[in-house]
Amino acid sequence: KPGGRNPNRSKEAELGDRGGGGGRRGENRSGAVERSGGHLRPMWAWGLAERAVAGLLGPAGANGGRWNTAVAVGVTAAAGIALVAIVISSRRGGIKSPWRRRRKPALGPKEWRSLFTPEGKFYDGGVKLLKRVRNGGVEPSIRAEVWPFLLGVYSLNSSEAEREAIKAHNRKGYLLLRKHCLRKNNKESVDDHITSEEENPCVISEQEMQDKTGKAIPENQADESLCSSSSRDEDESEKSDVTDVEASRDDVASVDQSSVEDEEESMPLPKYSNTGGNIETETKLSKDARPVKSARTVEDFETWQRIIRLDAVRANNEWVSYSPSQAAVTREKAIESASAVCLKDYEHLEAHRIHHASRLVAILEAYATYDPEIGYCQGMSDLLAPLLAVLEEDDEAFWCFAGFMRKARHNFRLDEVGIRRQLNMVSKIIKTKDFHLYRHLEMLEAADCFFVYRMVVVMFRRELTFEQTLSLWEAMWADQAARRAGITRSSWRKLQLGAPPTDDLLLYAIAASVLEKRKLIIESYSSMDEIIRDCNSMAGQLDIWKLLDDAHDLVVTVQDRIE
Repeated sequence: KPGGRNPNRSKEAELGDRGGGGGRRGENRSGAVERSGGHLRPMWAWGLAERAVAGLLGPAGANGGRWNTAVAVGVTAAAGIALVAIVISSRRGGIKSPWRRRRKPALGPKEWRSLFTPEGKFYDGGVKLLKRVRNGGVEPSIRAEVWPFLLGVYSLNSSEAEREAIKAHNRKGYLLLRKHCLRKNNKESVDDHITSEEENPCVISEQEMQDKTGKAIPENQADESLCSSSSRDEDESEKSDVTDVEASRDDVASVDQSSVEDEEESMPLPKYSNTGGNIETETKLSKDARPVKSARTVEDFETWQRIIRLDAVRANNEWVSYSPSQAAVTREKAIESASAVCLKDYEHLEAHRIHHASRLVAILEAYATYDPEIGYCQGMSDLLAPLLAVLEEDDEAFWCFAGFMRKARHNFRLDEVGIRRQLNMVSKIIKTKDFHLYRHLEMLEAADCFFVYRMVVVMFRRELTFEQTLSLWEAMWADQAARRAGITRSSWRKLQLGAPPTDDLLLYAIAASVLEKRKLIIESYSSMDEIIRDCNSMAGQLDIWKLLDDAHDLVVTVQDRIE
């Protein structure tokens, strides 16, 4: 009968009519789920699958129970396809990030030793080293061995014998710089007849300087000199020996002084250059960022000295737990190291802080001599302090710091060209990735991203904990080392690294930290001052590995569009 039940039809067929009888009913059901808060893409795929299967199988009544099975298979397949599409679209670039997956263990001593051939070369030119450092960092016990490679002091293709030769040469170069600083400290006490020798790039031996100093300094002026000896009752030979120890310090005590002095007669004073020294050639700088000829005067060194000493005495002691041997230094040794660099006003400090401040002074003075165009600016001590906690030899710490500064030195130029370039790049990253946030920053007159100025200058040093800082810097150094060594020029090696290295990983990390707070900035902040306060209170609130992951995603998605 019309509208009645057909006795010849099975119960399963009737259930098929009620459960899935037509594409429109399936669409309505999926639409209801969408309106109730379900996921749009899977529900849309569900309706599409029902329509497709209905078209293939015909009316439900004609096929009976086969309809239910077909719908189930079709919906499952469509849901799987939709899920894959969602996952792929969320990958934001499709290149695997080394930090997205669970962080791997840090590079340890056993694995570190396994990377070298019997001759002391890396088996693969350092590719595995850089990949491991980028993925998980370095264990504290081997950082002093690994960092010189990351910072370009040693080439990734060097042998052990070559590194020993470089180390010896660098030690002598650092000793020369320290002697030059000592002579500048004593310049007020030195007779006019050695002025021309002070300006000579080949520095006279320290014994000669002491002999001339002893003859030229009146006894009533000795106490006023910045580097007067600890006792005026010592004879001239004792005074020479003490000064020799102070200038060279413990890190070069093992060097044969007689042979060193002979070589120093013909060894020029080390000076910064784009491609000079033992640092690998850096990537080309923009025209505006290249060093200009220095117009500094002699008086600048005295100004740098005063600021260096103030910053050194104020340095915090959060590094103590990372360097037990330096934390256990005796007060006698600490005072000796302070006298070696003419440090004053340290009586209120503990022994380990006196020792740390003395090392800061020694290396920062040497760097001001090595790179007089930059000299010293406040903030450089923040970059050096973590290196001193890891590297116990002053000459090694100096050359690692010099390698670090090849990229960071542009943060401290008087014309601020380097800072402006980096702030402009952070702004471009934000504008390209999130134009809505960028427009809000424009409304607040903050589109120049000046609120991240401190992050750029001291490289997140004050926004991260000590260990987080080292992890970020190691990943950043590994990227820069890969670029210097030309590893990214090979497609195979690029795939081995797992992600495209960049010289500006720090800037992408800074942009990522701002983008993470986009909702707060847009909804709650009405001035740049509020954003600055928020950025300055960021310490301890950042997940360093998530930050690196987000930074890498930005490299993948926006790098080609802004460079």
